[in-house]
Amino acid sequence: MADDVSVTPFSFEGYVKGVRKGTVSSMQIFKQVLCSAKYGFKCVADFGISRAMGFSFLHSLVDSSVEVHSPEHEVVIALGSNVGNRLQNFNEALRLMKKSGIYITRHGCLYETEPAYVTDQPLFLNSAVRGITKLAPHDLLKVLKQIEKELGRTDGIRYGPRPIDLDILFYGNFKINSEVLSVPHERIWERPFVLAPVVDLLGSSAENDDIMSWHSFTKQADGIFGAWDNLGGESSIGREGLRRVLPIGNRLLDWSKKTHVMGILNLTPDSFSDGGKFQSVDAAVSRVKSLISEGADIIDLGAQSTRPLAPRITPEEELHRLIPVLEAIQPIPELDGKVLSVDTFYSEVAATAVSKGAHVINDVSGGQLDPNMFKVVADLEVPYVVMHMRGDPSTMQSGENVLYENVCKQVSSELYARVSDAEQSGIPAWRIIMDPGIGFSKKSDHNLEILMGLPTIRREIASKSFAASHAPMLIGPSRKRFLGDICSRPIAEERDTATVAAVTAGILVERKLIVLQFLGYGADDKEHVPSQRTLMLVQGTGGIVAGVVASCITTPLDTIKTRLQVMDPEKRGTARQVVKRLIVEDGWKGLYRGLGPRFVSMSAWGTSMILAYEYLKRLCAKDEIKVLS
Repeated sequence: MADDVSVTPFSFEGYVKGVRKGTVSSMQIFKQVLCSAKYGFKCVADFGISRAMGFSFLHSLVDSSVEVHSPEHEVVIALGSNVGNRLQNFNEALRLMKKSGIYITRHGCLYETEPAYVTDQPLFLNSAVRGITKLAPHDLLKVLKQIEKELGRTDGIRYGPRPIDLDILFYGNFKINSEVLSVPHERIWERPFVLAPVVDLLGSSAENDDIMSWHSFTKQADGIFGAWDNLGGESSIGREGLRRVLPIGNRLLDWSKKTHVMGILNLTPDSFSDGGKFQSVDAAVSRVKSLISEGADIIDLGAQSTRPLAPRITPEEELHRLIPVLEAIQPIPELDGKVLSVDTFYSEVAATAVSKGAHVINDVSGGQLDPNMFKVVADLEVPYVVMHMRGDPSTMQSGENVLYENVCKQVSSELYARVSDAEQSGIPAWRIIMDPGIGFSKKSDHNLEILMGLPTIRREIASKSFAASHAPMLIGPSRKRFLGDICSRPIAEERDTATVAAVTAGILVERKLIVLQFLGYGADDKEHVPSQRTLMLVQGTGGIVAGVVASCITTPLDTIKTRLQVMDPEKRGTARQVVKRLIVEDGWKGLYRGLGPRFVSMSAWGTSMILAYEYLKRLCAKDEIKVLS
């Protein structure tokens, strides 16, 4: 450590004295630091356990004063840029940090923000990273200043434009004050564009002593979360000059503004849905034009079938199918402003596809089927879809791969493990899209539970990483077998209305808008709803909701409670009794009358009603509809 620096390890001095005197319990310490129900903090209820943990915690902090020269320290570094290619400046800064001995473990989301203090300048990009380093605080500062210099930063107006700005926000559990360095950063608590990505680096469950010390530095009862709430919290995202964005190509996508529709182009001869229809280049180009005219925002090209038991082809064969079409569709004017995604689990295919113009890599294996995928995608610097799947397409529906005790919690845990591995391999959280893998390693009931449980999946992931929990979510129920099982539609082409209903259910239950996977066809009943209208329903821009299934899958109890309020009092009973009566005595027509026609899309109600009917029967059978209070 330099002689001119004052380094103070974090400690609750007052609390320490109180504990020693017996006037303050370790339970109070932990309640002060950790107990925030709003953010899902996990609190220790048992006093004995809390007491033991509390004293261990305090001991580690007091002893940390002699560990200034310990091999490694956890740090948080803020990034900002508003000159030149802002995203490329971030990418290069991260590369140079890694080269200089800073191992990045987590990334915040990416934010485009209005400038503060000096307002007459371009918009900023802001984020933050967590990392591990052996560098002492002032050595770390020197490294960051050198990186700024290499990226073109010069002395200029304070708070003025700069190609890169790198600030040390936290260094271990120490407070540092010197002529050139203050940690925590002196203005961190007044800056939403700094606090937002700092919160992203945390989870709702405390992880270690360093993080507890970072919370304490705020002098807020709820720590960093309380400080963030004081600045507007999550409600300020999307306004107040603070947008959470996803970098795609040469633009920044604010994906929360609307639901984005992904149109699927299968280039395989054996896809379960439309295999063999679009293998010629001309047919594929025509299909892309059709998908775009029907409202697709993203075109996803797949040249390898991932249906259950599909044989695996080589990267060479996949590229042989993919590249001619990828090259042929790019000149068409309709593609302007659209996103091109390639569905592959081969790193070789991913690299070639991006070199030929693809913007996104969509990997159904989440990096499990090619050990080089994460590294390759990290170097490609493109968004990456991480999907949940157990095994591979040939084994994913085997007995052991479809066993779950709690499907939403287990999918959350396994999906986050893949996201974390991707992030530690160099793929920033701001480039990750999550997919819970509907139809992959799941039975029909599991897929329904996932559609209902999208908020649960986000919440479980948030306990480990808020950044990951904020990632765009892709769901793909299109024409899948579970819809056919429920609706008795063995032919994939006859599951379109059920697809619309399932997609709408996903939109309604997941309050944060979702990036959706959809094939863009019309309805399968005799009326043949136009595809444009179908997509309008999916995007949520029309006045019609695709069926009672959406309401039943998303909030069955709330829906039934609403209807119970206006039913004849003599016919009221528990929700379970009412639904059973509607189903058993009156069939689906009674269900339709009981829940109300306002929930039903008249052009797609047939399949939707069947889907709702079967789903509610399962709820009744499993006694999952409880007695109303």
